[in-house]
Amino acid sequence: MIKQTAGREQLGDFAPKFAQLNDDILFGEVWNRAGLSPKLRSILTVTVLVSKGLVDSSFRFHVLGAKNNGVTKSEMAEILTHVAFYAGWPNAWAAFRVAVEVYKDDHGADGGMFGLGRPNDAYARYFTGNSYLNPLTDPNKTIFLANVTFEPGCRNNWHIHHAASGGGQILLCTDGPGWYQEWGRQARPLRPGDVVHIPAGVKHWHGAAADSWFSHVAFEAPGEDCSSEWLEPVDDEHYCSLYGGESR
Repeated sequence: MIKQTAGREQLGDFAPKFAQLNDDILFGEVWNRAGLSPKLRSILTVTVLVSKGLVDSSFRFHVLGAKNNGVTKSEMAEILTHVAFYAGWPNAWAAFRVAVEVYKDDHGADGGMFGLGRPNDAYARYFTGNSYLNPLTDPNKTIFLANVTFEPGCRNNWHIHHAASGGGQILLCTDGPGWYQEWGRQARPLRPGDVVHIPAGVKHWHGAAADSWFSHVAFEAPGEDCSSEWLEPVDDEHYCSLYGGESR
């Protein structure tokens, strides 16, 4: 749900009707319509503003909004490069200056050394936030490796890798700080270079830190009758408690 209060905060006394239309109609209704995703609405808005040469503070607001709605650094660069041929080279240059500033601390947003891949749509229902999957080997082969990238604050649900024998998972952390936690144990912070061995039958979750992208290579260990059981989400209360040192 997208909410906006800037209209009333900045123009509530001078132009209350404009403020109400801005906050309640444009952002309260139009931006929340089901026909387009917030990400696509952000892309369209950025494109229109660049085309009109409007790269003021409102443009920065919409670039930041696009970032928060899941537009990655590489996607924004590609969007502005494409728009440059239709909206004009000077307009694109001006837009890039804003985008570079907005994305300057966005380390790891492109998936690190193994690349971002595509939105992890097949498993999106098991994640809080957006994740991306870049298979590194053929999923139909015995050994499967994939680079998984989590946007800031994204984490998967509690889950268990089952196997009659063998099985489990190994995580090779490659970019950004993240978290790993087994049920009943303290959460473990993850950094590039960390390796996590998750035996079959262990309930756990993993994901990004609140303010940073995070990537790991997931290795599905071979075994017999392997399957994954997806359980409840890691709710906001528990996730935020990690920064206070509490455990579930």
